[in-house]
Amino acid sequence: MLIFQLSKSSTSVGTNYEEAQAGSSKADFKNKCKICLKEARESNYWLRVLKELLDDKNLELDRLLKESLEIKKIFGAIVKNTNL
Repeated sequence: MLIFQLSKSSTSVGTNYEEAQAGSSKADFKNKCKICLKEARESNYWLRVLKELLDDKNLELDRLLKESLEIKKIFGAIVKNTNL
């Protein structure tokens, strides 16, 4: 279940960003990026849960967690700086 939720939220970031690129307006673009941010936050949550469950020094998981934080920052900045 956890892996399913993680794959669902993480792939949603990509699909919503693709939709944002084809947005019909700045408002549509910003809205899709807000969804990307929400899904990135969810992905980060599931990665943290997985890390706790594994209770391990998994370097790949650490890398993915770091990457997910960067993605959250990127979409946060896009949402903040997109003027309507």
